Amino acid sequence: MYTVNIHEAKTHLSRLVEQAAAGEPFIIAKAGKPMVQVTRIDPPVEKKRRLGFLQDQFSIPEDFNEMGKEEIEAMFGLD
Repeated sequence: MYTVNIHEAKTHLSRLVEQAAAGEPFIIAKAGKPMVQVTRIDPPVEKKRRLGFLQDQFSIPEDFNEMGKEEIEAMFGLD
């Protein structure tokens, strides 16, 4: 890891950031005293969605579309 002074960091910031992103961290110093360390950030890990993970864990009744029909019709005055 190398150290650059604050003036050099301002002048060459783009190049320094690219180097840090490529895995070369560096330290910015002011008057010879280290102030900050610049390192790359690892991208967040995305959770993958698992489709079909509950397959065969439950079943839908054959009369699913008719379940509660009488109660629903009564609530909406459809009898």
